[in-house]
Amino acid sequence: MTAQKPAETAPVALTCGDPAGVGPEIAARAREVLGARLPFFWIGDPRHLPRGTRHAEIAHPHEALSTPSAILPVLRHDFPEDAVPGEPSLANAPAVVEVIARAVKLVETGAASAVCTAPISKKVLKDGAAFAHPGHTEYLAHLAGVDRVVMMLACEGLRVVPTTIHIPLCEVQAQLTPDLLSDTIRITHASLIRDFGIEGPRIAVAGLNPHAGEGGAMGRDEIDRITPVLDALRAEGYALSGPLPADTMFHAAARARYDAAVCMYHDQALIPIKTIDFAGGVNVTLGLPFIRTSPDHGTAFDIAGQGRADPSSLIAALKMAVEMAAARANRPA
Repeated sequence: MTAQKPAETAPVALTCGDPAGVGPEIAARAREVLGARLPFFWIGDPRHLPRGTRHAEIAHPHEALSTPSAILPVLRHDFPEDAVPGEPSLANAPAVVEVIARAVKLVETGAASAVCTAPISKKVLKDGAAFAHPGHTEYLAHLAGVDRVVMMLACEGLRVVPTTIHIPLCEVQAQLTPDLLSDTIRITHASLIRDFGIEGPRIAVAGLNPHAGEGGAMGRDEIDRITPVLDALRAEGYALSGPLPADTMFHAAARARYDAAVCMYHDQALIPIKTIDFAGGVNVTLGLPFIRTSPDHGTAFDIAGQGRADPSSLIAALKMAVEMAAARANRPA
């Protein structure tokens, strides 16, 4: 499935996520902070917004471009029930899924420039909507008809990509195949060019074992699995460094030598970025025909409705979505 190229001025579609989580309140706060400087609209049920949120219902995304700065543009999507902060409703689960699909349709037609998704609860969707996908990312790939996508976490000073993601550490070695690693690097490389405007991207690749195996003394994964993939891609012109010891890849001087780091497993990638910028990290899905970003946190049911939710990650995700849309729009056809 190929998304139409959006107009440069098309707004970002922000999904509501689970309305019992922090999604509605951080959407309202993001509008307060960003105003009309960054055009986006919220898809959801207006009843679920925090009391007192100034909003206006719109009939089409382009109306978000002329909505006053202090007003949150809302593309109405009716839900069966009211939302109680911290108490997710199984009855509302199907509508949460519908909102995601609706946002994708809007970006595919060019009515929106990108999709930014507020957090969902996979368990709530599974129990309430028979949701058959492991999470947001896999559902978006399904909607787009894409077989393989890549998760990137990004902040101002670092972009990281875990090759294997939400699996036990004891399963990483078996799932870390040459094909998976090669596809991950290829998708990352293409996205750095298309979505981030980086010509000739430099990618650092971590080893799996301590000290990147230390020449086989601490494991042969680097020799047998990783290095052959890197050598083959280097022969195609990829600028790759590695496999590198993960413990020396993320200090400031090392980060200056690459545009993205491909890591072998979840924590190897996420610990450094959450240390560098815990509140401002952005989850980006690479390999889709459209742009998708998301705040790098969950529904936070435990603090929903208390006014304690930090909108920083959502604001960063909206900004990154706009920047990525501009990079795509500015590339030659």
